[in-house]
Amino acid sequence: MAATTIALYSHDSVGLGHARRNRALAYTLAEHLPALTGTPVRGLLIAGHPDAGRDPLPEGWDWLVLPGLTRRGDGYAPRRLGTDAAALRDLRSATIDAALAALRPDLLIIDRHPFGIDGELLPVLRHQHARGGRAVLGLREVLDAPRVAVAEWDRLGGAEHVARHLDAVWVYGDELVYDPRRTGELPRPLAELATATGYLAHGRPAARPSAPGRAPVAPVPPYVLTVLGGGSDGGELARLAVAAELPAGHRHLLITGPQMAPEEIAGLQEIADERTTVARSAPDVPELIAGASAVVCMGGYNTVAELLVTDTPALVVPRSRRRQEQPRRALALAAVGALETRQITDIAADDITAWWRRAVTGRTVRDGLDLDGLVVVPPLAAALLRAAAPTPAEVSIHAV
Repeated sequence: MAATTIALYSHDSVGLGHARRNRALAYTLAEHLPALTGTPVRGLLIAGHPDAGRDPLPEGWDWLVLPGLTRRGDGYAPRRLGTDAAALRDLRSATIDAALAALRPDLLIIDRHPFGIDGELLPVLRHQHARGGRAVLGLREVLDAPRVAVAEWDRLGGAEHVARHLDAVWVYGDELVYDPRRTGELPRPLAELATATGYLAHGRPAARPSAPGRAPVAPVPPYVLTVLGGGSDGGELARLAVAAELPAGHRHLLITGPQMAPEEIAGLQEIADERTTVARSAPDVPELIAGASAVVCMGGYNTVAELLVTDTPALVVPRSRRRQEQPRRALALAAVGALETRQITDIAADDITAWWRRAVTGRTVRDGLDLDGLVVVPPLAAALLRAAAPTPAEVSIHAV
């Protein structure tokens, strides 16, 4: 029996947020798309960070982990491989193209960067459409300050040029909270292709299981939680959280993220008191968020999505370097009462102490938000696949 094949791409130069979004999509497509298309579904997740491939996938799906690129100043450089960035881009592009030529995916879903790093997906997109496949750009709900986002589209050749390579744009957010079509982050040619799906929040898959013999990191309730996403830029917030005084009777779990430097983690462990546990990672962060009395976190998409399905009070201290994505997300959600937010430049350990003491006495209602993006995506994918399928007349002509 023929199978529907899905490929999902994420570049993963910084953090694992892109790959984690695609992994959530893989699970929902594997579960729901067969009933909509009448065929089994298989897939390939293309990622650029070795940690991505450690997370399990649905049956019939696998990872293709590319040699990594990482940010260096205003551009990219090889994370490890001893070559220049252009040669590595060409290697990555050829690898992706060869994999998709073999698998012939019916649908290619690209996270955030329509042409990949330095245009590595341009030949891939041309060949994807030549084979009759479809291509979707998946976007978190906030891109950046509008003028910055427009400048990025212009550097890619303009919004019209980008739109010509795509069949649809999916915006993974609640349009009543934040709509990049209205802010100007999505210019008209792309906005006309866009559908807001709701946050990819309800139904996210579990992370990798804990290693055999490894002690669980969850403290006995009540506890407060600090979580820093990937952790590469969370050191300042981590130090403030460790220095803050805990609410009476509470323990503190701080999850640094796998990309925080080992020496920085060691420094946090040295200054943490006996009621604070500093862990590099945890397999069950969504469950830890749900079980906490209060959470201090950064404002990355995946952390916020995991937070929004709970009633745990949250103080979001967003990253503000390089992009304005996290501050804009935090402010939009604070405006509808879903969380509280402070900038890292305007907060001290005493502020976290005071917030924790107040927050642990209540819960936060978030029932009005659209958190069902993982339910909405499979029907959107099925509609694209139906539109791409040849009609009976086309089939007979091709056969002749």
